Amino acid sequence: MFVKILKSKLHHARVTETRLHYPGSIEIDSALMEAAGILPYESVLVADLNNGSRLETYAVPAEAGSGKIVILGAAAQLIQPKDIVIIMSFGFLTPEEAGQFMPKVVVLDENNEITG
Repeated sequence: MFVKILKSKLHHARVTETRLHYPGSIEIDSALMEAAGILPYESVLVADLNNGSRLETYAVPAEAGSGKIVILGAAAQLIQPKDIVIIMSFGFLTPEEAGQFMPKVVVLDENNEITG
């Protein structure tokens, strides 16, 4: 049996832009993706602290160092620029592995720079 466990998260990311007319996903500064261990096109859960919206999509890399967090497609109806979000990725582990596993948490400031 496997359990779904939090693998990593970008905590308190600030949305820099939204683009409604796009096939759909979230564009994330590739340096932030690497810091959190989020792979290109990996499934992520996005929770908006401003309005409580939660959605599942996939991560698309943006230019490293750009600080971009761009909500693309239909999700732009739920999340607005300047909203604060938590971007989470998950993995499947055995209960034994899960007992030893610690998720990678990357905390960001208001400019999407890593603070912890």
